[in-house]
Amino acid sequence: MAGKALVLGGGGLAGIGWSCGILHGLAEAGVDLGDADTVIGTSAGAVVGAQLTSGRLTHTALYERQLAAPEGEKAGTLGPGTLFRYARAALTSRTIEAYGRRLGKMALAASTPDEATRRAVIAGRLLSHAWPDRRLLITAVQARTGEFRVFDGSCGVGIVDAVAASCAVPGVWPPVTIDGARWIDGGMRSPANAQLAEGHDRVVVLAPVAAGAGVLHAARTQVARLAAAGARVTLLTPDRAARRAFGGNSLDPSCRAPAARAGREQAAAHVAQVRRTWGSG
Repeated sequence: MAGKALVLGGGGLAGIGWSCGILHGLAEAGVDLGDADTVIGTSAGAVVGAQLTSGRLTHTALYERQLAAPEGEKAGTLGPGTLFRYARAALTSRTIEAYGRRLGKMALAASTPDEATRRAVIAGRLLSHAWPDRRLLITAVQARTGEFRVFDGSCGVGIVDAVAASCAVPGVWPPVTIDGARWIDGGMRSPANAQLAEGHDRVVVLAPVAAGAGVLHAARTQVARLAAAGARVTLLTPDRAARRAFGGNSLDPSCRAPAARAGREQAAAHVAQVRRTWGSG
């Protein structure tokens, strides 16, 4: 499958802001990643991907949306104990499915807001509640089996539910019920899931969280495999200023605007590199 793929990774509300800032900054410089043949979204990237492909707003409007007061958003917290359990599971699980099952078990047992409340928050983020005409892939993991699933416009699942599942951070937000199964954050397979871009000859990966651990593959590892297969690939991750803007809790709505501004500023340093990868058509 030749063509261009835009991969949007996870990273909380800060990741949403930073990704929108990068996209806006690149577009200001004449590099529009919105014309991708395939958009792949995981967690925060699922939100950005759905917004971007909706056709409802320009890059500028999407960016400015990040600067507005985050009405309807609720802060989540990934405490040290939860993060430790994530890291331990990644380092001690023998397969990525086993890792997904362990995080799924934690998610199913956690005290979280109810599904309907959380779904309403996701619905409020999306500009359209219909799948776009363009190819949009949204990732999630089955909580009980660790199965990886990719939702798209042909799967029979509504886009709000697909995005909510991809954003269901274990231990913070409730697993999402789809077709009788419970689903958690697609980042429990990989922070970026750039492997889904295989077959495209031009790929740009925006990875607010680039690191991996144990069975959890880092975005850089996946990008190296795409390049080895012959694709032109650019990976962008937050620079030092952006990491500072993310603050100590990427799930806090107050970090969204500073992360967006940092993304816009960072974009200038990558224009030439992204243009070489993306080309003109």
